Amino acid sequence: MAFTLAPLPYANDALEPHFDAKTMEIHHDRHHNAYVTNLNAAIAGTELDNQSIEEILANVSKASPAVRNNGGGHYNHDLFWNILAPAGKGGELSGDLKSAIEAAFGSVEEFKAQFKAAATSRFGSGWAWLIVKADGNLAVTSTPNQDNPLMDIAEVKGTPILGLDVWEHAYYLHYQNKRPDYVDAFWNVVNWDEVAKRYASAK
Repeated sequence: MAFTLAPLPYANDALEPHFDAKTMEIHHDRHHNAYVTNLNAAIAGTELDNQSIEEILANVSKASPAVRNNGGGHYNHDLFWNILAPAGKGGELSGDLKSAIEAAFGSVEEFKAQFKAAATSRFGSGWAWLIVKADGNLAVTSTPNQDNPLMDIAEVKGTPILGLDVWEHAYYLHYQNKRPDYVDAFWNVVNWDEVAKRYASAK
């Protein structure tokens, strides 16, 4: 069962000026495409060939580094594109999700502060996440490289509902080494309606 690269759910320039069109084009068409191509090559002819990406990641400790890196890269980017929306088009943080964030972190502002800390303190390449843990509670965490909290090797496990790519290829053309500015810009293009759907499903 070969995995495929879905098109972006919006135009390359739809997230301007926060995420620039050239970065989106390169990030999706080259980087994500490479993860899909390499994942398919890594699982071809193996028992993983008929598993979902979630099934593969749940037992990734038994798989090759190529499956771990490229499987994570595919899942992470697929989530990333879908929790983004043009500014003003992704709804507001509200309802059950907002209440859960306030219960877990004390306030939305404190949640964003903890998320930013996770994103900016991740040394080198990786991701920052908002996850739903097995007990239904929310947590902020980060992972190195293309790892994610679905993996059996993750330090903090759970279902990701919001993720931010902090690899330099995600922001360097526009923000250079100013990762904190990129994290701040991220909040302008979060698709809260989609995150809320993922929260409802995960809990």
